[in-house]
Amino acid sequence: MDIKTFKVEEWMNEHEKTALYNIADTCVNTLSLDELFTLTGTNKYEFFDGISGQKLGYGHIQGSPDYKNGICKLYKSLKPENIISTNGAAGANYLVFYSLVNPGDRVISVTPTYQQLYSIPESFNADVQYLRLKPENNFLPDLDELKKLITKNTKLICLNNPNNPTGALIPETMLKVIVNIADGAYVLCDEVYRGLNQNDDYQPSIADIYENGISICSMSKIFSLAGLRLGWIASKNQEAIEKCLRHREYNIISCGMIDEILASLALKNADIIIKRNKKILKENLHILNEWIKRQKHYSYVKPRSGTTALIFYDFSMTSKDFCEKLQKEKGVFLTPGFCFDIENCARIGYAGQKAELIKGLEKLEEFAIELERAGF
Repeated sequence: MDIKTFKVEEWMNEHEKTALYNIADTCVNTLSLDELFTLTGTNKYEFFDGISGQKLGYGHIQGSPDYKNGICKLYKSLKPENIISTNGAAGANYLVFYSLVNPGDRVISVTPTYQQLYSIPESFNADVQYLRLKPENNFLPDLDELKKLITKNTKLICLNNPNNPTGALIPETMLKVIVNIADGAYVLCDEVYRGLNQNDDYQPSIADIYENGISICSMSKIFSLAGLRLGWIASKNQEAIEKCLRHREYNIISCGMIDEILASLALKNADIIIKRNKKILKENLHILNEWIKRQKHYSYVKPRSGTTALIFYDFSMTSKDFCEKLQKEKGVFLTPGFCFDIENCARIGYAGQKAELIKGLEKLEEFAIELERAGF
């Protein structure tokens, strides 16, 4: 089975280790175990004493009760039987496509977005159609265009909310219109940044809004625990859940016991961790936004949620050349727009260390001045 190169992951793997200023990362300032224990008021010695006697078998095959109950608290109407534990959101997305999509099925995916949402169904010979998000629409879906793409063979509509890389946030009213347009087709929504909004409004999940909605999420972004490699599928559609479970037995069996125990601790204290992460994001986005206001050659659509934004530039360079030259000359690591099939821009991640963001932006501004002098 052929599949396209996963451009964003290939770029990150190749460039992040040599960066002096990494402002491409998409996780909120990743937690250490010590930081997790401090935030949650957990005695780490008692914690490890409590688990060190457990035998390391397969554990709960479909996900531990504590883990699944913790996930349910992130939704309004879901129960543990609506949840499947997976190896990250990447594993969850793959499992959904592997379980539900057949050759010839129409799959509609927004773009730019995480490449899994269109390249995996393409590899299964699905009829993949793109719903392009445009800056003039604040990177929100054009509902008239979506209506034109719907056919009787439409199996799945793929959204990413909040959106990576743009930081756009589809409001609940628009999600409900999309559900009506779907007319019974599945709507998969990659929600790995859900809850990381710049305001304090509750962000509903597609799994609560729509019976055929499929929510994908993980411990990586919202909870700053990417190293656990845990995610989940959530849906009230039991037929979809059962199909995913049937296929899951062939490629996962179960997730790590210790990972799920640590994730359960984080989920039990979700409000504390999300409060910490939203504070980081608000402060860092303020820094980024004030910097953008001063720029002659850079612009963006201000993100409403998530950890990333697309920064557009007005130089005559491909995004690949721009980012390679930037890193070589200034040590600044960004992700070029070509990784998301869009040009004249680069993705910035503004959720890391504040000092690194400030220094990276200073170098990015220096780079623009030098490019202008060189006549680009």
